[in-house]
Parts: sequence; structure tokens; C-alpha cells
Amino acid sequence: MLVIIGYVVVCVGVFGGFAMNGGHLAALLQPLELVMIGGGALGAFLVGNNAKAIKATLAAIPTLFKGSRYTRDLYMELMSLLFDVLSKVRKEGLMSIEGDIDSPDQSPLFSKYPSVLEDHHIVEFMTDYLRLMVSGNMDAFQIENLMDNEIETHHHEHAVPAHALAKLGDGMPAFGIVAAVMGVVHTMESVGLPPAELGILIAHALVGTFLGILLAYGFVGPLASLLEQKLDESTKMYQCVKVTLLASLNGYAPALAVEFGRKVLYSTERPSFAELEDHIKKSKAK
Repeated sequence: MLVIIGYVVVCVGVFGGFAMNGGHLAALLQPLELVMIGGGALGAFLVGNNAKAIKATLAAIPTLFKGSRYTRDLYMELMSLLFDVLSKVRKEGLMSIEGDIDSPDQSPLFSKYPSVLEDHHIVEFMTDYLRLMVSGNMDAFQIENLMDNEIETHHHEHAVPAHALAKLGDGMPAFGIVAAVMGVVHTMESVGLPPAELGILIAHALVGTFLGILLAYGFVGPLASLLEQKLDESTKMYQCVKVTLLASLNGYAPALAVEFGRKVLYSTERPSFAELEDHIKKSKAK
């Protein structure tokens, strides 16, 4: 929703200011300039990215028009789930969660937290490392190193759409210049026309530069920035799981291990100690 509002503000600010200054909006309506800029940018996007990057970018764009799913409630569900799992391990031993991590969809523990269960990536991350803990053949340092490598891989993989859009935005002003130069060439070919008509042709050519810059910094560039922010939010989920499980491996009680995980969250979504404790008590009462 904020993306659409931002686009409206950009258009009102730019085109409204132009109209208030006495400009004619019809002069900016140049479909052929848009064809040249958009076609050139699209072609460069296809050349500069492989099929996986193109598919990932196209899949990521619709998510930009939705609000963030990484809310305080989601984090409290995640930490409540971790608390339940670690409490069961502490009471009944590591082997007691083998069935839960092998089939989380059918697990009574995981089923209590549907919002977390919907994110199969974070569920897979959690169950994979719980499985390694059950095996008992790796120490905390080895698991931490493996976690760091997987989180880094996740970050790089999901950064591809943001980088692709950023490069696309960076190239649009240049394609705007290309469109403008082609307009100037057309104007020079028509040098025998009256000055009034030549002025119109030059204005049309300059619109290309304007559109290239506007599309780059008003539309495409901000999308790349928003994708990076969403990526950072998703990575924080993995870090929360990582810190909590490592604290448990190092011998801390479930309540304290979950507190470790709570402290790595962003302050805007981090629940207070009392909020989390109350949520865990309510979950246990279900």
C-alpha cells in the first residue's frame, strides 16, 4: 500500500509542479519515448541476468505491494515454538522431538503455531539444526559455523532481485539520454521546418531524458531499496533461531535461551520480556 501511495506522491509532486508552473501535461505524453526507454531497459535486464535471477525478480515484485509479515506477533509465535521444543528436550531428552522435526506438519508442537509453520524455509532451517543436535556428533562451534554459512547463502540468494532492480534503475537515465539523442537526430533531420515545429521536436526529445531519470529514481530504484529492507527482515528470523538454539546447546535453560533470541530482534518488532513471557504462558495453557 505504501508503494502505491509513494508513487502517487511522486506523480503529484512532479507533474503537479510542472502544471502549476504553466506546463502542458500533454507535452509529456510521449509513448514512443517510453517504448525506447522501457524496451532498452527490459532488453538489458534480460541480457544481464540468468533465468534464475529473472524468475526470482519477477516473483519478488508482487511482494513489494504487501505489508511486512515480520511482525511482533510472528516473532512471539516463533519464540514460543522454540521454547516449547527446548522445554520438551529438557524434560524428555533430545530423542523425544525426533517425530516433531521429521514431520513438523503433523507435529502437535508445530501445529500450535500456524504462522511459523507457513514459512517452510524457517521451519526447514529450524528442524535441520534440531536434527543435528539430536545426532549429537557436532559441537556448538561447528553448528554455529554451519548456521552462519547457511544464513549468508540465504542472504546472497535473496539479494539477487534487489541487485537486479538496482542495476535496472541505474541504467534507465542512460536509456533516457539515448531516447533524447535519437529525438535530437530526428530534429536535425527536420531542420527545414519552421522554428515552432522544431521547438516541439526538441521538447519531445528532452522528455526522454526526463522520463529516464523519473523512472529510475522515482519508481524502480525505491523498489530495490524496499527489497533490501525486506531481505534484512527475513534474515533476522534465522538469526533469532540460530542464537536461541546455540544458547540451548551451551546449556542455558529454555527461558533464557529464548531471551537470547529475543535480544537480536529489531527494536520495532521486539516484544518486551513480560509480553513474551505472557504469550508463552498462554500458549502452554492451550
